[in-house]
Amino acid sequence: MGRGPPVVRVWRALRAAPLPLALVALVALTGVALGRVYAGGLLTRLVVGAAVGSVLVSVAARRLPSWLVAPLSVAGLAAFTAWSLRVSADAAGLPGSLAEVAADAARNGIPRLLTAMIPVEPTPDTVLVPLVAAWLAGLAGAEVALRAGRVLLGYLPPALLYAGAVYVVGPNADPAVWPTVAFAAVAALGLAVPSGRPGPAGPGPTAGLPPGVRAAVRARLAATATAGLVVVVGLAAAVGPVVAGRVDERPVDPRRYVEPPQVESLDENPLIRISGWALNPQQKLLDVATERPDAPTGAPGPASSPAGPPGDAGNAAGSRSVRIRLAVLSDYDGVTWRVGATYRNAGRILPAAQPAPGATVETVRQEITVADLSGRLLPAVATPREVGGARVAYDPLTGTLIRPEGLTPGLRYTVTSAAERPDNNLLATADVPAGEEVARVLRVADGVPDPMRRLAAQLAEDNGAPYARAAAIEQFLAEHYRVVADAPSGHAYPNLGFFLFGPRNGGGQRGTSEQFAAAFAVLGRLSGLPTRVVVGFSSSGTGPVRAADAFAWPEVLFSGLGWVAFDPLPRPDDEPRPVEEDFRPAPEDPPPSEVPEPTVEPTQTPPPQAGPARPVDSGGLSTPVLVGGGAGGLLLLVGAVLVALAGLRRARSRARLSTGGPGQRIAGAWREVTDALRLAGRPVGGDLAATEVAEQARAALADARATRTAGADRTAGADRTAGADCEAGVDGTAGAVTRTAQTTAGAADPAGGAVPPDLAELAGLLNQLAFAPGAAAAEQADRAAALAGEYVTALRAARPWWRRLLWSVHPGPLRWRP
Repeated sequence: MGRGPPVVRVWRALRAAPLPLALVALVALTGVALGRVYAGGLLTRLVVGAAVGSVLVSVAARRLPSWLVAPLSVAGLAAFTAWSLRVSADAAGLPGSLAEVAADAARNGIPRLLTAMIPVEPTPDTVLVPLVAAWLAGLAGAEVALRAGRVLLGYLPPALLYAGAVYVVGPNADPAVWPTVAFAAVAALGLAVPSGRPGPAGPGPTAGLPPGVRAAVRARLAATATAGLVVVVGLAAAVGPVVAGRVDERPVDPRRYVEPPQVESLDENPLIRISGWALNPQQKLLDVATERPDAPTGAPGPASSPAGPPGDAGNAAGSRSVRIRLAVLSDYDGVTWRVGATYRNAGRILPAAQPAPGATVETVRQEITVADLSGRLLPAVATPREVGGARVAYDPLTGTLIRPEGLTPGLRYTVTSAAERPDNNLLATADVPAGEEVARVLRVADGVPDPMRRLAAQLAEDNGAPYARAAAIEQFLAEHYRVVADAPSGHAYPNLGFFLFGPRNGGGQRGTSEQFAAAFAVLGRLSGLPTRVVVGFSSSGTGPVRAADAFAWPEVLFSGLGWVAFDPLPRPDDEPRPVEEDFRPAPEDPPPSEVPEPTVEPTQTPPPQAGPARPVDSGGLSTPVLVGGGAGGLLLLVGAVLVALAGLRRARSRARLSTGGPGQRIAGAWREVTDALRLAGRPVGGDLAATEVAEQARAALADARATRTAGADRTAGADRTAGADCEAGVDGTAGAVTRTAQTTAGAADPAGGAVPPDLAELAGLLNQLAFAPGAAAAEQADRAAALAGEYVTALRAARPWWRRLLWSVHPGPLRWRP
């Protein structure tokens, strides 16, 4: 009756199930392909849920009008997305309400997905875009394939989604071989299995046709199918080798097109903050609570030490403190130490690094609350492995963190770090790496003061091993310099030179940890040691961290051991020895007392000189020769420039008037005229017609000639007598007016020039070219060139002599645009 018995309904449902299941599988495989760069399997499960939900909504609403399916599916998408965001936020330990989490994810979903560190943690901002895209692809595919019956076209949204997932992964995972094979197999099964759409089977396409027509229709269908098969095989043969040849190539990483989070200018060089913190020692920056799960009760572990080499100042103070690292500065240009790190958005779990052989690794867990510390750099014990309570970006090269939103008072987060301490017994024989991989931390910028180079050479002279050189630099700084809180900030070459060699009674040989760490790092690089500077805090483990706890220390990279910290600060109770006791910079010139005096006195007093004694001739060129040579060279340079400009101008005019077709030559001739008007100070506007420009050009030439004639008359009138001027009377005035009118009307040039050319003819040729571009003849082009040349010559001749000299070398026509 209406729907048939239950068995029939179940059979129809089973026959209709393969295609929806195929669509669900296609969309779900996108989650598998994209999940290769995600930590855990949460993203894959959420994408599978989006695939099932979107297709089920379309299947359940298949009897409803098509316009009603989209609103229902969007409502289901909103509910599923809200649930997914809450689940991912709880899994990542992110605080905030659902509205705050959703707003942040919608604002930053795409950039954080493309700047997140691999493996990407499934947080709300990194799962939102894949979920929405998966739901929309399932909805579009189901509607096209199930409702419209276009199965192959319905596969297009899942296929595009899968291709996008593979592109986003890029080279950051192994090739997606089995997901791609599974995608193709599911698509083929979906096409092969009957869709089971309800309804009686209709007659064949040739039913009821006469035998002759039936045979023709069948032949046409067979030919069409054969042609389609040939096209498919041809495309496979043409595209297959290209695709196969690119299998082994490294895919493009879309992350290179997105700029990762950057540090602020204050954080780019936090070393300059040391002196400010030293002047406000009681300023509270952090509150710290430290746990060491791996350390036995009552026994300090290696992480509690300053991570420095044996014998450093930190070890002398005992093993009760822990260093909290803020920033690592690897780049030095002779003026400023900079972070120069590339931070990528990271989740709660950070990439783990393999510890050095023989190193002792201890787990340190800290809960840190921010007080007055500002910026984006996030303090943590080296090297962080897990962060909770704050969204962070991570630089794996330096092991440092930033909070892209910036630090705020009251921010509380937890950091679990793997504190690593190398085997001290291997340091004495350890080597340092070299080559392009460490060129950044070996680079010495130009401008190193010579005393600093000599000091580095002296300290390295008797210490061949890298660790011995580092220890010698550390000991020299600790024995000869004093730590003060009021030393000015600065670590450029001049600042370090004054710190190392300045007079003790004038402020030299004293500084904060900024100068000690920077001087160690520069001297180390001059000795062939890869060095860097670290800024951080010393903490007892639990309690407040104040500004007085901030300091900087240097680190040296040893092969197989990693970065090892050194402490060049002097002991609190040690009195520094003067630098001059162990190192005296060689003077630039020998002192006067060291110049040998003559042993034979002159027997005769030289006669007095009338003028000042001339300097001894050193064999060089005299001052007049140098001045004359410099002036001559300058004149030659100016002359060469003027000749080059004149040549370029002449070549430009020749190219305009003689190169190209007749139309181009006529346009070039007109350009010569307009350039001449600009050189004469009478530029024409772009809104004027050609005939108006020709009239303006005629007036410009007439005015120039009249001005020159007036000047000649004034010169001649200076030689006349006053009586001759009176005798001229009214007739003279009338004659002057007559001469001016004649000049304006186009009379002969007083300087001997001919009657100016009629530019109206050239304007007519230009108008003809505008309305009939191909009608211009070679004779007309020659005529246009002659008219332009005559006019430019006449206008130039009417200019003052000094303007005529500048006319041919003016660079304007070379850069003016038409």
